[in-house]
Amino acid sequence: MFEDRRLIWQLKTGRQQALVRVYDKYKRYLLKIAHGLLPNSAQAEDVVQDVFVSLIQAVESLRVDGNLRGYLVRCLINRIKDLQRMSKPPLHPEVERLPENPDRPDHWVLHNEAIDRINRALAQLPEEQRWVITLHVRGGLRFREIARLEDLSINTVQSRYRYGLAKLRHLLNGKAKP
Repeated sequence: MFEDRRLIWQLKTGRQQALVRVYDKYKRYLLKIAHGLLPNSAQAEDVVQDVFVSLIQAVESLRVDGNLRGYLVRCLINRIKDLQRMSKPPLHPEVERLPENPDRPDHWVLHNEAIDRINRALAQLPEEQRWVITLHVRGGLRFREIARLEDLSINTVQSRYRYGLAKLRHLLNGKAKP
């Protein structure tokens, strides 16, 4: 938190090294979330780059309470929602395709089949539930943080998560929707 406040101050005073530090510190985290909410890696990388470009462009008017991570996640979510509004059909998340043991081809096949199944199931969830699950699981955000970012009550976030997981279980187990 202290480092973020210092980085914000340095950004406002025009220190380029501060931008490099912000980028290094948050790029992977933002990519992790973007990969969970967008259908391919290229789109995820583009959106994350857009977030950093907008940070540079808005540095003069930047008003952050010291929670730079939250600010960047909010920017990322807004950019993804804008992208989804412009695209038809709706985007769906794609889980990374990395097997646990890359030396064994059978692990690649099994892993990719499981990922495909999960992606198909996630795509069938209502958008609100998919977002909460992705932000919580992939982004590591707590329900309270998601509630603040999405301007929702914590009970709503927890309900969306709970109902989304229940639907995922039913979809992945081959049962009808609850």
